[in-house]
Amino acid sequence: MDSRPIGVFDSGLGGLTTVKRLTELLPEEDIIYLGDTGRVPYGPRSRETIIKYARQDAAFLAGFDIKAMVIACNTVCSVAYEILKNAYDMPIYEVVSTPAKAAAAATKNGKIGVIGTAATIGSGAYEAALRRVAQTSVFSVPCPLFVPLAENGRTAEDDIAALTIADDYLRGLKESGIDTLILGCTHYPLLRGVISKVVGPGVTLIDSGAETAKLVAEDVFRREMSSGSVSGTIRYFVTDGIEGFSNLAARFLESEVHGKVEQITLE
Repeated sequence: MDSRPIGVFDSGLGGLTTVKRLTELLPEEDIIYLGDTGRVPYGPRSRETIIKYARQDAAFLAGFDIKAMVIACNTVCSVAYEILKNAYDMPIYEVVSTPAKAAAAATKNGKIGVIGTAATIGSGAYEAALRRVAQTSVFSVPCPLFVPLAENGRTAEDDIAALTIADDYLRGLKESGIDTLILGCTHYPLLRGVISKVVGPGVTLIDSGAETAKLVAEDVFRREMSSGSVSGTIRYFVTDGIEGFSNLAARFLESEVHGKVEQITLE
């Protein structure tokens, strides 16, 4: 048994889609969530800046004596995962390898699409992960405006702005004949309806955060790290104002927000 909490961080609130799945699979675990809402999105930033922010995010969570850390940010995973993994003596989970395996298992025609931030797509992390597990054709497209759409609640299936932007980004992927699409950003599940409407019902969507949450849950039990509690709690930390947090966070969690929300400064 290990009663220490699990730490999760993302550049904004997209990582709450991962938290949602974690709480479903590990309802007894305490979770500390950090959303760097004051500096979202990370995608357009330089490699050096992303690494700097990632170190600050990880250091903040490590200060709570967490037993494991989930990097619920594909951009950070693509750029700084190895750096963080080597810096801490605890299990650290990224949101690239496991979704790649799930996509390889799901595809029937070997054509897999990947969408993410400019930094994630530019890193080639998903292509490398897919090459390690299967012989597939990979089609990658950056979708930089999806994060602000999600953060601003423009996610309805009939939202004209979201549909127009999605059609512009995804038309080429649809024409390529993919049958599986990795949502390579934890914000993107909020746009699942929009994305599916554009690419069509014949394309299987792989949620990178949800797939990683499954791995974390399996590992917690395998390593005998379960807290043994009856029910867990969630503490939320953000780097921008907390006004309106509950309404927006509820969209990502698909439920009412329970737990304390605090604004902090990262250095």
